[in-house]
Amino acid sequence: MTLFESPFLLGFEQFERSLNRIAKSAGDGYPPYNIEQIGDSGLRITIAVAGFNRDDLEVTVEENQLVIRGRHQPEGDAKDRVFIHRGIAARQFQRAFVLADGIQVAGASLDNGLLNIDLERPEAEPVSRRIDIKLPGRNAAPAVSGPIGVRAKAGQ
Repeated sequence: MTLFESPFLLGFEQFERSLNRIAKSAGDGYPPYNIEQIGDSGLRITIAVAGFNRDDLEVTVEENQLVIRGRHQPEGDAKDRVFIHRGIAARQFQRAFVLADGIQVAGASLDNGLLNIDLERPEAEPVSRRIDIKLPGRNAAPAVSGPIGVRAKAGQ
């Protein structure tokens, strides 16, 4: 039995699939990255992309995933180079991060071989609503209320 098979955790199937996807891709350490807290509601992902220029990199948000792709395009004279030792990786990569609901990408910048991606996490507002209990045999439409103190009929 996994953690998410508990009868008390309802609707977490997507979260479990995301965790499984992350676990499968966690083995590849290229390119290296840092994640840091910036202020109260910000995060920054810094990825080491030495040798890649802006046109070689793509940052996208696909559903709830931040996806960074790098495809190194060798310059014309690079094909004729003969390396004695090649320690700087130039292979293509894809790195994905699952974003929690509400997290937004504020921007990205490339500086001295480091790709910085800034994320904002807006402060969540607590939501509480009352659910009316229907009695059997009553034909009235059930009422669903919004935030405490505000009542609305079902379907509104």
